[in-house]
Amino acid sequence: MLKKILIGVAVAIVLLVGAIMAQPDHYKVVRSAAIAAPPEAVFGQVNNFHNWAAWSPWAKLDPQMKETFTGPESGQGSLYEWAGNKDVGKGRMTILESKAPELVRIKLEFIEPFADVADTHFRFAPDGQGTRVEWEMAGDNNFLSKAMCLFMGGMDKMIGPDFEKGLAQLKAASEKK
Repeated sequence: MLKKILIGVAVAIVLLVGAIMAQPDHYKVVRSAAIAAPPEAVFGQVNNFHNWAAWSPWAKLDPQMKETFTGPESGQGSLYEWAGNKDVGKGRMTILESKAPELVRIKLEFIEPFADVADTHFRFAPDGQGTRVEWEMAGDNNFLSKAMCLFMGGMDKMIGPDFEKGLAQLKAASEKK
């Protein structure tokens, strides 16, 4: 009887590992929004990490979060680091590329609660009297993130709602200026 139970457990583990390994090796989350402000205004909100407190979907999750800004005030080379509670973790963002008012490309590094690196793009394009902004994050899924995706529905389901909230707040912050 014990032998059958052990075989059943082993088969279940093999099936679980197989299901985890079958998850995609890469992820990409994309959301966009129309904002009734010129591209320069929306670009400015993203290109300067000091402005993120007004619109980032994670900024208010930990009022005690420690933030550090180094490098240039805005644009390429700007660095933002944070350390907070379990809701925000610890990490850093570095602006790798800044083309006013079209593109901001950011290296996003998560340190805690798990290590990961993602490539993030914000693209801005004129749209009538305003701006169409697109927020994209892409990266690789390791075994742990594949397991999380299996049980939580994938990165798009986990991060997409945050992007939507952030874009709505970016819209409000950009249109107020």
